[in-house]
Amino acid sequence: MTGTLAWTVGEDDGFAVVTVRGLLDLRGTPGLRTALLKCLAEQPDALLVDLAALEIADDTVLSLFTAVSLQAAHWPGTPLLLCAPSPPVAELLERGRHGTMRVHADVAGARRAVADGRAVVPSISDELLPIVGAVRHARNLATEACLAWDLPELVGPASLVVSELVSNAVEHAGTMMTVRITRRNRYVHIAVRDGSPREPIAATLGSLTQRGRGLLLVATVAVHWGSLPSADGKVVWATLAAA
Repeated sequence: MTGTLAWTVGEDDGFAVVTVRGLLDLRGTPGLRTALLKCLAEQPDALLVDLAALEIADDTVLSLFTAVSLQAAHWPGTPLLLCAPSPPVAELLERGRHGTMRVHADVAGARRAVADGRAVVPSISDELLPIVGAVRHARNLATEACLAWDLPELVGPASLVVSELVSNAVEHAGTMMTVRITRRNRYVHIAVRDGSPREPIAATLGSLTQRGRGLLLVATVAVHWGSLPSADGKVVWATLAAA
């Protein structure tokens, strides 16, 4: 058996590379999951997970990678590729019991696979101060993006979503924030990153309080929405369907 589970995170040419070492058991899955989600919050071109030095306690822990891959598909649309697993782990992954995953013989091969099929992803972003005027600026940014991408029908929904996400960041985080709007093949992704680790809370339909009502609006407009921890706070994101 290998030793205690550990991992390192690196970034190279737009790729996030997580190298995992040691024994992965159920106790270790929450920490590794959080580390992978933080990588997604940085919106890399691809997330590559090097499993060459990984052993597993049992095959149920592999569902961790399926869960993170599903999250990546919802937002930010980042491909997650597993690299260089040992023959026993590779065999379990190939069975697909815990979902189909993209597996490559090594990190270099995974990088080539992503680069060969990757198109430039259009995006618009800006840094905003936590002031009331940030909301208006964010709406203008959303309008500019949708018109530039010939999606006039999304101007209204995108403006609503970015207004609520920025308003929430101004009120509850009070830190500098980054607004990023990205065009994918079928979706437009809107993300607001701030410096507060506190997760957003959406109101329920029967709630009489004001807190979280903006996020309830976001939930009615977006295909998906959610939040991820980042290195210095969190990212709140929403996905709109592009006709």
